[in-house]
Amino acid sequence: MNWDQIEGQWKDLKGSVREKWAKFTDDDVELIAGKKDRFVGKLQERYGLAKDRAELEVDDYIKGMNKEKSKLS
Repeated sequence: MNWDQIEGQWKDLKGSVREKWAKFTDDDVELIAGKKDRFVGKLQERYGLAKDRAELEVDDYIKGMNKEKSKLS
C-alpha cells in the first residue's frame, strides 16, 4: 500500500490508527488525513518521538498493513 492508497482509504484506516496510537485525538486523526508528514509530526508531538523513530513507526505500521492485505489475497 502506498501513500496515495492510504490517503484514499483514510476513513477506513482511522479506527486502526486510533487503536494503535491511543493518544491521538479525533482531531489529530482528521488532521493527518493520510499524509505521511502529518502522521510523523503527530507521532512526534503526542509520543515525544524523534523524527526518525516516528518515521520508522509509521513505516512499520504500513508494512504490517501490507502483510495483512497479502494474507487476505
